[in-house]
Amino acid sequence: MDITTKSTDASPPTPQPTVTEQKRAARGATRPGDRIFLGLSRGSGILLLAIMGAIAVFLTWRAALAISQDEGNFLTTFEWNTNANPPVFGIAVLAFGTVVSSIIAMVIAVPVAVAIALFLTHYAPRRLSGPIAYVIDLLAAVPSIVYGLWGALILVPHMNGLFGWLDQYLGWTGIFSWEGGAPRSMLTVGILLAIMILPIITNVSREVFRQVPQTHEEAALALGATRWEVIRMAVLPFGRSGVISASMLGLGRALGETMAVATVLSPTYVIQLSLLDPGGGTFAQNIASKFGEATEFGRDALIASGLVLFVITLLVNGAARAIIARRKEYSGANA
Repeated sequence: MDITTKSTDASPPTPQPTVTEQKRAARGATRPGDRIFLGLSRGSGILLLAIMGAIAVFLTWRAALAISQDEGNFLTTFEWNTNANPPVFGIAVLAFGTVVSSIIAMVIAVPVAVAIALFLTHYAPRRLSGPIAYVIDLLAAVPSIVYGLWGALILVPHMNGLFGWLDQYLGWTGIFSWEGGAPRSMLTVGILLAIMILPIITNVSREVFRQVPQTHEEAALALGATRWEVIRMAVLPFGRSGVISASMLGLGRALGETMAVATVLSPTYVIQLSLLDPGGGTFAQNIASKFGEATEFGRDALIASGLVLFVITLLVNGAARAIIARRKEYSGANA
């Protein structure tokens, strides 16, 4: 009779290292170069936050000095007269013009930029996409004053036809009514800004679309999808966050553009209902045009308007980060 014996020499379980021990081991295994890079990157982030904080403190301090002497409402006054006694100034017109011109630029530029990026990455042959991408890269490096001169000498004189067409067919809305005069209006500024930010959005979107995993596109094609369906189901969901980031880069330039707007726009401190009527203003344009002749108090008032633009930029970037964080689970980058 065979008797099978079982071994009772079971070894005791190996104790698992604690979280603290794992962290210590990871720190000990880190190479000196990694530790140096970690310190430099962490220090750079802290330095950036310190610089941003110093800018905010400086702007707030100088703005408080000016606003405390303002006889008007800084947020709602339709006037900018810092040399009056007492001084009266407000940002109502500047805030309206900055937001409206940037929205026009984004509405025009983002769809066109995404379409160009998709064409270069998924439709155009390599012999054609290379030269077009090179030209777009060059356009992104053109100084803003060159765009402004081109807008004043070429764009503005040729806007009469477009303005007349809009007034004829859409003038009943009031937004596109035109009473004649030089087309130095918010719509012209928005179109010029759209042309300026188009290369930035196109370049970033193009690089994002190039990072789409080839397996995603091949899987869609294997299921019988057309090229457009591949783009709609595989490419655009993967690049959504990148396109949003590219759009925010373009919006940042549109919000802070100075010389091009100052060259094209006829500034007035009146909010026009029609986008075709000349007038209006933006924060950056007002600072550029008033800073040279401003007194010390006038410069503080301009700094106060710059603080508002600073806050708007932070809010826009924060909103973009929130949108990206909320939709990152739909991105192909997390697949």
